Amino acid sequence: MQRYFIELTKQEMDETPDFQITGEDVHHIANVMRMNAGDRIICCSKDGHEALCLLKEVSKDHISCSMAEWTGENRELPLKIRIASGLPKGDKLEWIIQKGTELGASMFIPFQGARSVVKLDDKKAKKKRERWAKIAKEAAEQSYRNEIPEVKTVHSFRQLLEMAENVDKCVVAYEESSKQGETGAFAAELKSLPKGSSLLIVFGPEGGLTESEVQQLSEKGAVLCGLGPRILRTETAPLYALSAVSYHTELLRGDQ
Repeated sequence: MQRYFIELTKQEMDETPDFQITGEDVHHIANVMRMNAGDRIICCSKDGHEALCLLKEVSKDHISCSMAEWTGENRELPLKIRIASGLPKGDKLEWIIQKGTELGASMFIPFQGARSVVKLDDKKAKKKRERWAKIAKEAAEQSYRNEIPEVKTVHSFRQLLEMAENVDKCVVAYEESSKQGETGAFAAELKSLPKGSSLLIVFGPEGGLTESEVQQLSEKGAVLCGLGPRILRTETAPLYALSAVSYHTELLRGDQ
């Protein structure tokens, strides 16, 4: 069943079950999927609740719906995972956002690392963010997420440091920790965090983080950790970390 995200809260949908679908989704429903009145879709409220809805009227420029029932389904990770990636080259960040959304990330924060080759001016950064946000939305629909991850504007390293102080925990995927054989810190942090906690995971660009960047993050309380004995690419490491989060918080705890 097709899934769409709407700009209404659960309370607003309860109070007014009949509503309009707007934006690019109108074209998708009417012209791509060729749906008709009477067809059913899934709509997710902007606060993450999933409802079964009935199409009442379908035209090329107008879609009206009626909320039938709440499904009660929740497919979000138990932890709010924020992925901070030093700007990588090419389309690697698009890959991180698409696959990271499928794996449950709640936020993506691209930042200008000291070793980032890519430099974006304000105009380019705005266009990139629009594309990144569209990728996140489409991936959230495809993977049956309840929420669309937020994609932040490109941050400076100073802004990243400020963000590190405003989460429950911050960890840094540091290749030197992997080289030294560190394997337990990340798992220990995951085990210690209660459900609903926010966790910021920082990844460097190609070439990694500088010693100065790592030190500054450590001074803000970030925990340095390795992600296994192998050195991962900048586009692979976030996906490895998200998979580990899912294993520890969903698969492993589900067996206990």
